[in-house]
Amino acid sequence: MVTFTHCRADSVALPLRWEQSYRNKLHQLGGQHGAVQPFSDEDASIETLSRCSSFSDAMSVAEEGVEAGEETAQEDLQYKLKVFIDSTVDKSAKTRQGALDGLKAAMATRILYEFISDRRMTITDSIERCLKKGKGPEQCAAASLACLLCIQLGSGVESEEVFKTLKPIFKNILLDGAANIQARQACATSLGLCTLVAEDDILDVYATMESFESLFMRSYVKEDGSRPSLNPQTTLLHTNALLSWALLLTICTGSQVKAVTHKHLPKLPRLLENDDVNMRIAAGETIALLFELARDMDPEFEYDDWEPLCDKLNSLATDCNKHRAKTDKRKQRSVFRDVLKAVEERDFQTETIRFSTERMTIDSWVRKRTYDAFREFVGSGMNYHLQANEFIRDVFQLGPPMLVDAATLKSMKISRFERHLYNAAAFKARTKARNKFRDKRVDVGEF
Repeated sequence: MVTFTHCRADSVALPLRWEQSYRNKLHQLGGQHGAVQPFSDEDASIETLSRCSSFSDAMSVAEEGVEAGEETAQEDLQYKLKVFIDSTVDKSAKTRQGALDGLKAAMATRILYEFISDRRMTITDSIERCLKKGKGPEQCAAASLACLLCIQLGSGVESEEVFKTLKPIFKNILLDGAANIQARQACATSLGLCTLVAEDDILDVYATMESFESLFMRSYVKEDGSRPSLNPQTTLLHTNALLSWALLLTICTGSQVKAVTHKHLPKLPRLLENDDVNMRIAAGETIALLFELARDMDPEFEYDDWEPLCDKLNSLATDCNKHRAKTDKRKQRSVFRDVLKAVEERDFQTETIRFSTERMTIDSWVRKRTYDAFREFVGSGMNYHLQANEFIRDVFQLGPPMLVDAATLKSMKISRFERHLYNAAAFKARTKARNKFRDKRVDVGEF
């Protein structure tokens, strides 16, 4: 690239390589043309300042360009969001569905509090209309959007206003046997998380838990040993209700946990015999959560049927039934090894979540249930919300969001070779830990 300098008023702007050649030529001609003098020190100083000025001006222009680009992108995003909000009341069901999905994608991957706060009731009205008048997929999208809206607003008056409007609709759909089954499943999940975020009365939390109980208890094996005959969609509804119930259990008082443990711990093991792998896993994780909460209150807590329960958990952790899919068995064994350790040894398989320059440790069943509930809605945006969402950071006790500039972030990145060594060491350690609890004879027998 050719760079030009700022010259005096009576001179011509020359490229740097031509300027040097011009100086040499002047020096050669000095004897013949005594009146012509080479550049003085003063001229050189002016030239240097001119070059610095040019570089500074270029940097300023670049920074202004970046800021202008960011402002334009922000304006474009807000324009799209406004279009989505307006489209949620369109006559076309397909258009409404697309608008709901667009809002969901934006809220899951960005922090939009300032934009949403002023329009929260407009969005709430749209969600209410879609839940009441929409069909299955549209109702599911609206229920998920309600959760993301509460996550964006955080725990406070704003989210409480939203939830007070939507809670009766959620419960009506959830408990209406004639309603669309997919909508009921979505409402079971959304009602649980919205209650966690926005419910301001613990008695209302207990009432919502009772609504969930009225559903998943229908999957219990009966006293005479017979199993209820349920289709897969109804079983999924009961599974979602059980998971939401367990989520709300994490914020209950000690006396309520004690009452729930006394009522449900003898009955929950019956769900371990369910034909659906997701129900078995949900039941196992809920049992581990109940044991953890009970032992936190009373370190000497004892369960009468402890040995039969451990035998049942051990059989699920080493399940090799031929009539079950290999993927289901692998997933089930992995979960129930951890559940068995929790019940027998009071141990938890710690997991570390890395985001930006920070780390968060999942070190309890309470923390795991909470993390899984939020991740179900924000998906791949979970790490971003852990980094920037003040409410989620408060839930996991991460403190205020950290501000890290690009230069610091770049300096903290490890090289590709160092990352390879780290991954290799982690893989080796993970394999050793898994082999410790794996029955090799069962694994070999499957293939």
